[in-house]
Amino acid sequence: MEPMKPMEPMKPMEPMESAPAWWPEDLGSPSSSGSQNGLRYAFFPEKRRLLVERNGRRESYDSADHRITGIAQDGNGAEPRFAGPDGPVALSSLSRID
Repeated sequence: MEPMKPMEPMKPMEPMESAPAWWPEDLGSPSSSGSQNGLRYAFFPEKRRLLVERNGRRESYDSADHRITGIAQDGNGAEPRFAGPDGPVALSSLSRID
């Protein structure tokens, strides 16, 4: 019986490729972004912009003085709400920018 051969060292993991940005490059990097129930969002505090994409359609909103930190969307097609330090922010409370 032959003795066991030593294991070969594992190759280092390669970094994961990030998904391409779905927002305009001039907005920079969002401070928060995510998705839930077929909706995705990205928040850009320096530009006071919240981008929301639903059903392949992107909409831009003036976030005013809100700081968006997450999403709190209810199911069944209810209006999206976003979380922030001052409490929930309903999407309908923000002005849409075209």
